[in-house]
Amino acid sequence: MTVEHDVKQLDLATGGRFRIEWAEQEMPVLRAIRERFAKEKPLAGLRISACLHVTTETANLMHTLQLGGAEIVLCASNPLSTQDDVAASLVANYEIPVYAIKGEDNATYYDHIKAALDFKPHITMDDGADLVSTIHKTRTELLTDIIGGTEETTTGVIRLRAMSNDNALKFPIIAVNDSDTKHLFDNRYGTGQSTLDGIIRATNILLAGRTVVVAGYGWCSRGIASRADGLGANVIVTEVDPLRALEAVMDGFRVMPMIDAAAVGDIFITATGDKNVIDGPHFERMKHGAMVANSGHFNVEINLPALEKIGGKPRLVRPFVDEYKVKGNSVYVLGEGRLINLAAAEGHPASVMDMSFANQALGAEYMVKNAKNMPPAVYTIPADVDKEIARLKLEALGVKIDILTPEQAEYLSQWEEGT
Repeated sequence: MTVEHDVKQLDLATGGRFRIEWAEQEMPVLRAIRERFAKEKPLAGLRISACLHVTTETANLMHTLQLGGAEIVLCASNPLSTQDDVAASLVANYEIPVYAIKGEDNATYYDHIKAALDFKPHITMDDGADLVSTIHKTRTELLTDIIGGTEETTTGVIRLRAMSNDNALKFPIIAVNDSDTKHLFDNRYGTGQSTLDGIIRATNILLAGRTVVVAGYGWCSRGIASRADGLGANVIVTEVDPLRALEAVMDGFRVMPMIDAAAVGDIFITATGDKNVIDGPHFERMKHGAMVANSGHFNVEINLPALEKIGGKPRLVRPFVDEYKVKGNSVYVLGEGRLINLAAAEGHPASVMDMSFANQALGAEYMVKNAKNMPPAVYTIPADVDKEIARLKLEALGVKIDILTPEQAEYLSQWEEGT
């Protein structure tokens, strides 16, 4: 019997299953966790509502949680990030309820979140904190059964820390994004590669010789800047944090305010987690042919209402490319200002999501074991769990490292011995 769902077409399931299996080959750490979960059932009896990008990698996480004993429901965390064949396969082949359709409108997006919450979860699994914020705003009756949650993104962690600081957060959350095996790899290498992949797929442009303006210099942005530099682009970084701006300078990039960069950039990429990073005055200074893309979780980083006020309604000139006319110049917005790596491409490579979703799976297990002793707040996964994920990844890559001798370990644990 087919489980409840709202996906585009169930007959896409076969192709989706092939792609899910392809991704699994690149996810040895999650596979090792899955094998243990299947034996130990650490999530038995739990209901998990997940609001994540519905991709091949996410499908492998869902299967891992399912084999760990949990009942799962999945909805999309962005209207343009769903891979429809994957959503169909999760329903038809794995019997996991999925509510996600690529290109769904805003009303449908929130209807799907509502459906996921109607599942009455014990654990939430978020990519942007929409589940958590909705629960706290309109579904407070669910708080009785919830023991905790996990959060995948920088944007979501920012929202959750704001809730915690306001004493509004009512259950503990593990900030998966803050794990070293997540942000040092997924954010930097995953976002760096997949963002440029999305831009190139949408436009078929050559990056070499172009001026690429990267907004921000956190882990996602520095990954984008590094990969753009590697493809021969001239990279400019804009920042509000003096330490990160100084880092960008020391890494060899030009740093300037966005208002100055707007006049010289060919391609603009935001990944800051804040709103109106590219605003009306910036659009007015852009030259003919400038392209604007966002790799942050929400599309608010690009002020599209301000652009529409200046340039009128856009013209779709190719898939995922909208043309606006600003003072006679064409300014192109890619992927409707939504995260370009999933709107126009397939998101992060599976090999890097392997570690991120290992954090999600182990974060859920940790929450089950420890939630009773965790007051409402935002937590990070313990360092020993983080290092175990890194160890498993190295082992899967066939890489060996040194081990401290007893004498070396003793030396590092004492203070008496000096020169």
